[in-house]
Amino acid sequence: MNISAQMIQIRLLLLVLVALALPPMMHAQIAASRVLNASFEGEPRDATVPRGWYICKEGTTPDILPGPWGVYLEPVDGDTYVGLITRENGTWESIGQRLTETLVPDECYVLSMYLARSNTYMGFNNPIKLRIWGAGKKCERAQLLVETERIEDTEWTYHNFQFSPESKIDYLIIEAFHKDGFFSYRGNVLIDGLSAIRRCGRS
Repeated sequence: MNISAQMIQIRLLLLVLVALALPPMMHAQIAASRVLNASFEGEPRDATVPRGWYICKEGTTPDILPGPWGVYLEPVDGDTYVGLITRENGTWESIGQRLTETLVPDECYVLSMYLARSNTYMGFNNPIKLRIWGAGKKCERAQLLVETERIEDTEWTYHNFQFSPESKIDYLIIEAFHKDGFFSYRGNVLIDGLSAIRRCGRS
């Protein structure tokens, strides 16, 4: 066998070895799940659900900001963001989405986003919490994955959350939440720049 033929065989062997190694390497690089329209892009309007998201609760009329309701904080990611409110009559707003990949039980995940509060939201100016629910069915609030403290800051602040589902998660709900759980006053939370949901320890 000449040297040229030997080189060809060595190259073929290397290609086979690389091909065999690709599946586990690719699996290790999968974040977990992307979030569609994670920066809530759309035409600034009141009572509008950002594309890629849906509503699950009657009375949910999220706003694509800035512009409507006197809210002019500049976005931190892209051109727009979303605002959710609570009301004095006991109602609140939430939006949901089906994940691109299932989150598995007992696995550690991280999710980050930017949060703020507007003090010019047409009277809905009080600080409130944000909750994130997960479930296996659309619009189901089966597992509370994240609950923040009251979002007081009127400038964007970066938040990084870590959680471990108790069962499989295919859907998320992001929900405005009154500080005491009674939704008895007017408040708002602004949300922008959601990250992909990644397994802990992976960049």
